[in-house]
Formats: sequence, structure tokens, C-alpha cells
Amino acid sequence: MLNPENIGRKSEEREIVVEHGQLKLFAKAIFETNPIYFDEAAAKAAGHPDILAPPTFGNCLKLLAPSKDLSYDSLGIDYKGLLHAEEKIESYQPIYAGDRLTLLTEVVDMYEKKGGALEFLVMRTSIHRQGELVQSLTGTVVMRQEVA
Repeated sequence: MLNPENIGRKSEEREIVVEHGQLKLFAKAIFETNPIYFDEAAAKAAGHPDILAPPTFGNCLKLLAPSKDLSYDSLGIDYKGLLHAEEKIESYQPIYAGDRLTLLTEVVDMYEKKGGALEFLVMRTSIHRQGELVQSLTGTVVMRQEVA
């Protein structure tokens, strides 16, 4: 069972440097063909300072720099019955290879449906570069619960 006292709980700040190889691999995985996601010269010719991250790459950063303080385990979540429900990405600035980014995650909501048979957890991760917001990622997971 989710504990609503965790709403507002924040993770530690995590830092990660975006690597060229990470961006190239991600772009390949999503079948991207635009060279600005693979080739530094093409990215610079298009007016970018370095290889550009595809818009959904920020989601990978949560996995590459996971929170130690705010994990599913620390929230008491049983992985049995855990499902991904929704992901919302708000982009404010592009992400480039070489960027040093800071991530901070917060539990923003918990609620239930179907008489407690479904529990929802909503967490938001903000990604900053030198104090400026780059992306905001809001993810929702749902846990199926046994209801008597």
C-alpha cells in the first residue's frame, strides 16, 4: 500500500554528463535518421553546439542516474503487479552531448481507483542545466492490489 505521507518527498540531486555514445545509441534505438542526432559536424552545420538529443532522451536520464533516496523500494512498492501508466515530457531547452545536467525527483501525487484495487503513483523529475530548467518528466505507475 502506498503511504500518502510520501507526497512532496524529494530525492537527492543527481548529476550526469550526456555522452555522445548515449545519444547515438538512443537515436538508433528509436530509428531516428536525422544526422543532427549522430554527427557532430551535421549538428553544428544546423546551428547546434554539439549532437542534439532526441526530445524523449530525458527519460533515459532517469535510468542512467537513478535516485538512491527515492526508489520504488524506498516507497514500499511491490514490483509484482506494477505497470507503467503514463509519461509526460515538457521540454524547455534542447539537450546536447557534453551537457552536465542535474536531476531532482519528487513524489507529486498518489491516488487509488476501483475501491483500492488500483493505486497510482505520480513522480516528477526536473532536469536542469546550470540552474535552468531543461525538461520536466512526469511519470505515473499503477499497482494492482488484492482487495477483499
